Amino acid sequence: MTKPEPASVIQAVIFDLDGVIVSTDEYHYLGWQRLADELGIHFDRHINERLRGVSRMESLEIILEKAIQPYTAAEKLEFAERKNTYYREFLNQVSPKDILPGVMELLAELKTKQIKIAIGSSSRNTPLILAQIGLSDYFNAVADGNDITRSKPDPEVFLLAAERLGISPSACLVVEDAFAGVEAGLAAGMRVLGVGSAANHPQVRLKIYDLRNLPANTLMGG
Repeated sequence: MTKPEPASVIQAVIFDLDGVIVSTDEYHYLGWQRLADELGIHFDRHINERLRGVSRMESLEIILEKAIQPYTAAEKLEFAERKNTYYREFLNQVSPKDILPGVMELLAELKTKQIKIAIGSSSRNTPLILAQIGLSDYFNAVADGNDITRSKPDPEVFLLAAERLGISPSACLVVEDAFAGVEAGLAAGMRVLGVGSAANHPQVRLKIYDLRNLPANTLMGG
């Protein structure tokens, strides 16, 4: 009988998509900026930072904090869809060249070491983005905003990704660039690698500016 691996051994790495695999942050910003301008609401990059890692509707509620009038639920749904239309227009520009530095090398190394890889993203545009960058069939599992009812910092998307991989959450490592994602990974009982600004989260032990020249062994030692 094969002896099971201890839970402390990392058997899977779950990557957030936007800001980790590819960056479409600027397109999100431009989409929200266009909507805010149309509504006559102040919006800037400082406010935009609060939107990182959270759902579209939650992002809209943050933006509407600056509104001078209330909006109905139907109006809010229309605003969110309008912003998503703008964002998807920008996504037509995305291609494999937009995959962030170090990502493909790390993914290839993880596959060589037979570590399963997955995407755990709150974005409902995940299938479109993966198709645009040529990685639709690359991951062992994908869980995204189309599959969940609660966005990060709730752990639902990461727990679903682990379930689809068939791997215990305690044997998974999350790679995240947003505080909300870090908190979701920790709430799921997973270890977390903070990339970029997420490296500043006080509960992150593994941290790095970007994924360039990051050996898979570094992740396995987390």
